[in-house]
Amino acid sequence: MSRTPVTVRAAGASDAAALHELWGDILRKGSLDEQLADVTRVVTSAAARDDQCVVVAEVDGEVAGAVYLEASTFTPLNLEPAVLAVSPHVLQRFRRKGVGSALMEAACRFAEQHGISHIQTAAAAEARDANRFMARLSFAPQAMLRAATTTAVRARLPQARQGTPGATSRQRIDRVLAARRIRRERVPG
Repeated sequence: MSRTPVTVRAAGASDAAALHELWGDILRKGSLDEQLADVTRVVTSAAARDDQCVVVAEVDGEVAGAVYLEASTFTPLNLEPAVLAVSPHVLQRFRRKGVGSALMEAACRFAEQHGISHIQTAAAAEARDANRFMARLSFAPQAMLRAATTTAVRARLPQARQGTPGATSRQRIDRVLAARRIRRERVPG
């Protein structure tokens, strides 16, 4: 099977619209202008730093896919260096043409340039093809990343635990007693 030649390069601000098309479903909610500004800010920021890069893959001069790369650590607690390949996306019409492989090859080159021996990536749990692709490339599952709004989490927490962060039981009792004392003092008698 012959593949269409795929070229990769660093993204520029002029790629914002194409990157928006690729990453639109994972960008923060907002107007098109706000999302384009966010993408432009990410690309510009990455271009100015040695430890970040946004790579686009092109087929016949058209952006077909992209990935954000960052030299980081496995986690904030596990300080082993790792390249984080964030949101490697390929447009539907360019899938199975070597674009994903070209993006991950760029991630390997980026890791090697930084002397890093590990690459991490993530795919949405429901993205079956993406997860299979990553598994074929030797990516093993490490964790399940979950997200929720602060208010949703707060609503599900036991009410007894929703006091002031870091306050001990004694400190909470002291605050309740102080509030009662203040109320009594305000009542005209």
